[in-house]
Amino acid sequence: MKVSEFNYELPEELIAQIPLEKRDESRLMVLNRKIQTIEHKTFKNIIDYLEPGDCLVRNNTKVIPARIYGKKETGANVEFLLLNNIEGDIWESIVRPGNKLHIGTKVIFGEGLLEAEILDIMPGGTRKVQFHYQGIFNEILDKIGLMPLPPYIHEELKEKERYQTVYAKYNGSAAAPTAGLHFTPELLKQIEEKGINIANVTLHVGIGTFRPVKEEEVQKHEMHSEHYCIKPEDVEIINNAKKNGHRVIAVGTTTCRVLETVANKEGILKEEEGDTQIFIYPGYKFKCIDGLITNFHLPQSTLLMLVSALAGKEYTMEAYKEAVKQKYRFFSFGDAMFIN
Repeated sequence: MKVSEFNYELPEELIAQIPLEKRDESRLMVLNRKIQTIEHKTFKNIIDYLEPGDCLVRNNTKVIPARIYGKKETGANVEFLLLNNIEGDIWESIVRPGNKLHIGTKVIFGEGLLEAEILDIMPGGTRKVQFHYQGIFNEILDKIGLMPLPPYIHEELKEKERYQTVYAKYNGSAAAPTAGLHFTPELLKQIEEKGINIANVTLHVGIGTFRPVKEEEVQKHEMHSEHYCIKPEDVEIINNAKKNGHRVIAVGTTTCRVLETVANKEGILKEEEGDTQIFIYPGYKFKCIDGLITNFHLPQSTLLMLVSALAGKEYTMEAYKEAVKQKYRFFSFGDAMFIN
């Protein structure tokens, strides 16, 4: 299977640069896999497609303001993007300019609020960095850091919380689980009142989610690793839905990846924490999820391949052509799709 089979033409003006004023007013494309239809709705209509007893599973990770700007002792400007917390105050970071930041280099951020020392050069050119500070690390990041918006977003984000889901809880992501950005507290309350169960997983989204597939053959691509956790109370909610013959619907590809990593052959989960490199592309047999809420993804991306694995490649690519024709908004701040 060739990566080029997942390409499509996207006019640049369809890449959403800012979030809509009202989260649940984004558009919703509904795909019915059984009868291969495409419907055009508004996101708050999602409730009409959910049935009592269904289980909606969401990723409650929280994006940290992981892009920080500082100066070397020489006064030269540098930029760090925090990727993942290795242990304690040691992080893996993308650094720019990389060729100027050698082992032992020290960097000062926020006029001394935060200091860093390069400990090691990691595979792929990222750096292992030790941070020193007084106080609480996340509070310092909130003061000096910027949200690590994807490279295709060129507009400044005026409100940090618009790159967070309304249920974000656990710090650790370098990117938002964007399918969840469409939900409002009011919509979630209506969903619960209809008898739909809500469960959570946590997967800290790495910047690797934006890295292009460079291999020609899909199967040769190696996925980035991302840390996940699923708690016993959420396992119980999801397993009960499965056992009672109800659907498990994943909010976003990140949630899908956790559920498919943890599930056994019968689709049953257990409490677990670890790292996943699961790569889902056409031919994959889903064990746990029955439906997926997701945004519109980049051409030739692993996320588009995951969607194609669930909905079928031809049907998915036809839906993307229709989305372009109907001028849907694409990517992180764009519109949504429900695969039913």
